[in-house]
Amino acid sequence: MTQSHILTLSCPDRPGIVHAVTGILFRHGGNIRSSRQFEDPETGLFFLRIVFATAAGGDSIRAEMAATAAQFDMDWRLVPADRRMRVLILVSKFDHCLGYLLYQQRIGELPMEIVGIASNHPRDALRVAIPDDIPFHHLPITPDTKPAQEAQIKALVEDSGAELVVLARYMQILSDDLAGFLAGRCINIHHSFLPSFKGARPYHQAHKRGVKMIGATAHYVTADLDEGPIIHQATEPVTHADTAESLVRKGRDIESHVLGRAVAWHVEHRVLANGSKTVVFGD
Repeated sequence: MTQSHILTLSCPDRPGIVHAVTGILFRHGGNIRSSRQFEDPETGLFFLRIVFATAAGGDSIRAEMAATAAQFDMDWRLVPADRRMRVLILVSKFDHCLGYLLYQQRIGELPMEIVGIASNHPRDALRVAIPDDIPFHHLPITPDTKPAQEAQIKALVEDSGAELVVLARYMQILSDDLAGFLAGRCINIHHSFLPSFKGARPYHQAHKRGVKMIGATAHYVTADLDEGPIIHQATEPVTHADTAESLVRKGRDIESHVLGRAVAWHVEHRVLANGSKTVVFGD
């Protein structure tokens, strides 16, 4: 019986990379189903994502890939294509992104296992119905209890085996310590007015200024607030006829879709780190 796998890698660009990798897959009976590659002339790095099927076990391929990876100085990963990534979601009172992620996961559009939902508000503060089989954690926070609350988040990540943390409109600024702990495995969503309209009620601020376009940005979390590597963005035009309330409504929709797409690409191993940027082999 064949099994599909996903191989991703990045390394300094040089001749022979694709030949070496596809040669390994050929020797193990691998049938390539899709392949995407990119060479960044600015960084000199090469990026590759291959989906392939083989009857050979992944361990035998990993053993040969390890030698090739050392030769080419590769950062690489090989995972079964049907393996669902374990995801922890953090949310505050704005639960539209959470609702979208739950729905997309339930209908099979997001190949992930939600291992928990945590909020700084109680469960009954959310309007979204949370399935009973997903653990919910109420983690209240104040300025004085922030270190202890973030220690609870760390413990949740470790105890649940979460490989990705999604800030689905989690309205708390992560400390540098927690941001570092989650480096490369935490995605945030925010409106794309930044840095123009910071703080509370950004859509109302934007409406007052007469903006003609709104949008959303999904990015990885770093210690630099809202400045991590961007995964996905989208915009939507607005007009003078839009009210502040209609901007909020449109904002909810675009935030949900942008975050959903970014999470999907991450759990499908379509996002590769490229310094302060990302390479995204979108669908």
